[in-house]
Order: sequence, then C-alpha cells, then structure tokens
Amino acid sequence: MSEQATDDVLTEVDDGVLIVTINRPEAKNAMNKAAAEGIAAAMDRLDADDDLRVGILTGAGGTFCSGMDLKGFLRGESPSIEGRGFGGVVQAPPKKPLIAAVEGYALAGGLELMIACDLVVAHKDAKFGIPEAKRGLVAAAGGVMMLPDQIPERVAMELALTGDFIGADRAYEIGLINRVTDGSALDGAKALAASIAANGPLAVRVSKQIMKESRGWAMEDRYSKQAQLIGPVFVSEDAREGAAAFAEKRAPNWKGK
Repeated sequence: MSEQATDDVLTEVDDGVLIVTINRPEAKNAMNKAAAEGIAAAMDRLDADDDLRVGILTGAGGTFCSGMDLKGFLRGESPSIEGRGFGGVVQAPPKKPLIAAVEGYALAGGLELMIACDLVVAHKDAKFGIPEAKRGLVAAAGGVMMLPDQIPERVAMELALTGDFIGADRAYEIGLINRVTDGSALDGAKALAASIAANGPLAVRVSKQIMKESRGWAMEDRYSKQAQLIGPVFVSEDAREGAAAFAEKRAPNWKGK
C-alpha cells in the first residue's frame, strides 16, 4: 500500500521492506529540501518500526537521482538536513540495511546518495559519476571521501578528477554495485531485500554495525569491541530460535529480540 510522505517522496511497505521513492521525475529526481525531509522521515520510520527489516531507496520515472536541484538551490533551499547531510541520509544512514535500486542516472549527489546505501542493484543501462569537477565544484556530499572506502583509490581518483561517467558493467567490475539487472532494478532490489529479511533481524543489524564501525577500531581493540556488540545477539531469543528452526527443519519465526 502506497503512502505519501511528502509530495516528493513516496513510501510503500512490502513484506517487511520499506520502499522509498524519490518522486520528482519531471526534474530527474533532483534533490530538494522537501525530498531530503521525506527521505529522513522514512529512515527514522525504518529504524523505529520492528516490523520493517530492510529499506530500498529508488527513484520514479526511470532515474535514480541526478543530484542537487539547482532551481531549489537558487531559491536558497538546501537539499541537506542538519546532522543528516545530503538527501537526509548521507551523514546518518539507518541502522537497518538500505538498498539502492538504480535506473537511469546516479550522478553527483545522486551517486553520493547511492553510496550511502549498503547495497546497490542497478539496471544494465544505468550511468554513474561525480561530474562536479567539470563545473568547478567538489563532490562534497561524501563522494570524494566515501568512494575510496568502497572502490580502489586510483579508480575513485579517476572518477573524481575527470568527472566522467561509467556504466553498470564497469561499476559492477570495480565493486561499486552488487547486481546488474536486465529488468526492473526495483524488482532485483526486492529479491535481495527478501533474502536479507529472511534472516535474524538482530544479527543483520549488528553485522552491519560492525562492518561500518570496525574500520575505525585499533587492531588490538577489534575483538573486544566486537564482543560488546555481539554478546546480546548470541544470548537472544532469536539465536535460540535460529538453532531450533535448523534442528526442526523449519523456517525460523524471528522476534527481533
């Protein structure tokens, strides 16, 4: 069932998955203040609702996001939210997994929005890039900082300094995206989301947390810090349920606690 978060963002729940759609197709889903606020509200809902396991972020009308809305910028609007960054999510991603479903273009802020997600499913004709340098600007919404964490530094450097676009095949080759689809990227993202949503929600959330945070941990502290986070998971009701379901050859009934 579709629900309207703002005029510029639509949300829909599908079997434990929150689908968040940037709904500005006439502007190629360029990010404005209202859309950023809508995405931020959706991310809050994703984390707060125990019935939601995974989020999908996508764009209407065959484009993911073409970057900042320049008309809004000229009106004095910012497509960023204090403490959350561009699109209401770049600096404060949700605790639960978030998948980008990319059709068309993910450019400039659109690419930065995409790489703030945990996983990416893209149509084979999708294009990716941070062309800010072509306009005398810098990809300041995380692009020049986050890309070297996700792809080889020399490749990230080329994307940042040339501003050139790459296609889905190249993006997959360098590990920027997870899956390439012939059909709907959203359908592909839903399939990926379903395989995540079938797993223990506590285990999924803490696995994401450790993967994100451990890069900043000192080597000698890694296992002790991990132990603090995984301790509650291993004594949870879900851990016992997972073992029981395996022994009884049935699907687990997760409670998220």
